[in-house]
Amino acid sequence: MILVKTEAGQQVFKDRSVRLTPRQRSAFILFDGKRSVSEVLEAGMGIGREDIDQMVEQGLLGQVGGMAEAANAGTVAMPAGPTPSPARQPERPVAATLHVEASATHAMGLPSAQQRYKDAYPIATQLTGSLGLRGFRLNLSVEGTSTYEELLALAPKIRAAVGDDKAVALDRALGI
Repeated sequence: MILVKTEAGQQVFKDRSVRLTPRQRSAFILFDGKRSVSEVLEAGMGIGREDIDQMVEQGLLGQVGGMAEAANAGTVAMPAGPTPSPARQPERPVAATLHVEASATHAMGLPSAQQRYKDAYPIATQLTGSLGLRGFRLNLSVEGTSTYEELLALAPKIRAAVGDDKAVALDRALGI
């Protein structure tokens, strides 16, 4: 299977509005519509199928000639590979597992910590990025977060740097 960057993926890559690990960013570059998923996995970037599933679910990658429709329909296509033997069942993609957990949490009316992080991260990067050189270190700290708790710990510093008025959207996204 051959994947290619979507327009949304290219925009996210430029503005860093979605957190990608350094390995994901490096592998993302390799998805040029010419290399197969197997070739990217074997390129030695340290990326796994779970990372690729995540980028597909987020709409950053799409299959040449139709993956975007499958992603929009809520299905995550796995790269083609050998058919698993009956003794070993294929692992459930991380993206599908997260979707089920998020759906259960959403059904209860409570956003998960992961969802709050996903909502708050782009706001935090935008706020700290707007500070220019003055907020450079704070912006790096935000980009270094990978959990809700880490971002929540930085919220007071962000609020102090940008002011209470601008931090309202971040507070709302974090649920504080």
